[in-house]
Amino acid sequence: MPDSTTNTEALAQRLAGCGLRATPQREIVYQVLQERRDHPTADEIFARVKAKMPTISLATVYNCLETLVQCELVKQVHFERESTRYCSNLVEHAHFIDTATGRIFDVPLSAANLSQLKDALPPGFTIDDVELSFRGTAAASAPVTPATTP
Repeated sequence: MPDSTTNTEALAQRLAGCGLRATPQREIVYQVLQERRDHPTADEIFARVKAKMPTISLATVYNCLETLVQCELVKQVHFERESTRYCSNLVEHAHFIDTATGRIFDVPLSAANLSQLKDALPPGFTIDDVELSFRGTAAASAPVTPATTP
């Protein structure tokens, strides 16, 4: 995983490209998402950020998350009737939800996998985004694939 200086510089550049600046609040929310890639909810992110920046409000965390999503630094992930989660892995991938533990794993999708998904669509359909989820149980010894950043 890149060091925090690299992450801070990448964040500042991406935000500048969106006409925004890197604030301490945006930096800490982004840092928290990079530290543990476990697909947290906004409330979970707030708790982690609050431990590092006690004066931050929940509304500020929501605003930071909205900005990070708008600038394509993180993705919102939606699972059936659950709170929105946030994923900092920007490489195309699917998710595996362990129904026994609630843990969410990133599952890499190769170019061939994505091509097969596109080929499954009827003529005239175009994919803008793929949200593919698997549900089941993961063995305790299942390898956890580290998330990749672009």
